[in-house]
Amino acid sequence: MDDQSTTVRDSFSGRFAVVAAIAGSAIGLGNIWRFPYVAGENGGGAFLLVYLICTVAIGIPVMTSEFIIGRAAQRNPYGAFKTLAPGTPWFLIGLIGIAAAFMILAFYTTVAGWTLEYFFQSITGNLAGKNNAELTDMFNSFQKGSFRPLLWFLIFMGFTGAIIISGVREGIEKYTKVMMPFLFILLLLLCVRSLTLPGAKAGLQFLFHPDISKLTPRMILEALGQSFFSLSIGMGTLITYGSYIKKNENLISSAGMVAIADTAVTVIAGIAIFPAVFALGGSPASDTGLVFIVLPEIFQKMPLGNIFATLFFILLAIAAFTSTISILEVIVAYLVEELKMSRRKATIAATLSVSVLGVITALSFGALSNIRVADKNIFSILEYLTSNIMLPIGGFFIVLFIGWFFSPVLVKKELTNDGSLKGRYLPLFRFFVKFIAPVAIAMVFLYSLGIIK
Repeated sequence: MDDQSTTVRDSFSGRFAVVAAIAGSAIGLGNIWRFPYVAGENGGGAFLLVYLICTVAIGIPVMTSEFIIGRAAQRNPYGAFKTLAPGTPWFLIGLIGIAAAFMILAFYTTVAGWTLEYFFQSITGNLAGKNNAELTDMFNSFQKGSFRPLLWFLIFMGFTGAIIISGVREGIEKYTKVMMPFLFILLLLLCVRSLTLPGAKAGLQFLFHPDISKLTPRMILEALGQSFFSLSIGMGTLITYGSYIKKNENLISSAGMVAIADTAVTVIAGIAIFPAVFALGGSPASDTGLVFIVLPEIFQKMPLGNIFATLFFILLAIAAFTSTISILEVIVAYLVEELKMSRRKATIAATLSVSVLGVITALSFGALSNIRVADKNIFSILEYLTSNIMLPIGGFFIVLFIGWFFSPVLVKKELTNDGSLKGRYLPLFRFFVKFIAPVAIAMVFLYSLGIIK
């Protein structure tokens, strides 16, 4: 390991900064955009129950494993495996994580740009008075356009790069410590509005009353996949952020607090959305259009609906922003540590290179919609490759590395902070990382490829 790079390495200032930044990484469109429609399509309460079990039993151990790798090596994903397992092919897992971050950022920021478009449309009153058919046409027309999708994508990427260029404490930490509490406040406001609507009780029953008949192997695997997607497992962000955690921080405790914050946002988002959907006659099983078509229609039926629509899309943009920051940091950390670039040059290079792929992705619904592989456009190809192949592979080999390859003595050293913590949970952690997590991740991977039906 390069001594100079470790001595000048930036870090989070303390526990709140760690939780705010890493929760910001985990909390994003997966919680507020993806969870409601996936839960809506999989029976609501039963899906939520399995999702919570997966997060506790598998998500926290895998997250902790990534923290161990990052903090032990004090490096980016590629450099971490090169440092901890020199002369072996394990560094390829780090490269997969960095490549996944690059591809995810291109399509994720495309969707993040949509949130800015809808924020703009809500404050200008252009959503008012439109029915479902008109909102559907509006969304499809926007997606297929060229100028506005590109404009919002580039604005979002520019803001993300501006935060990252300032560093860990002055950039990531400074802004996530403000944005995460604000995100919770906005969500709670939307919950209050949703719960005060006549008929809201049906939405709460849908979310919190598990129908055991809905428990199917497909739904269980969907819930496990949602847990991984929501917690940002396998894409290098947790290893990178783990490398900024100080040696006196409790890794298991930090992972638990991040999981609690992430799960709380997921549940609160469900409380904000489902009671309103049921109270005002929407369908919870509305696929990706739930947020951009169904919810705008529902907001128009509410008193002061335009105000709450504006608040909702601000919330969605903030959630996306805290995640794009963390994903870009994975690429920047690699360029700084492995290619010895300055943070400023690395940020500019990463932002510009991602923007090239992102521009192509943003146009894949319109001008470039004819470019298809297996009937998937560029956006869908990137989403499928990362979510269904690269992230499960990354997560699988990360737990194999910690469970079977990495020294148990060094694992204990990281989890007990060199013996200053008792570490009574170590046997349980080892069991889940060695046996439960690899099997569960392998099942998600095989299911996503269609091998398990």
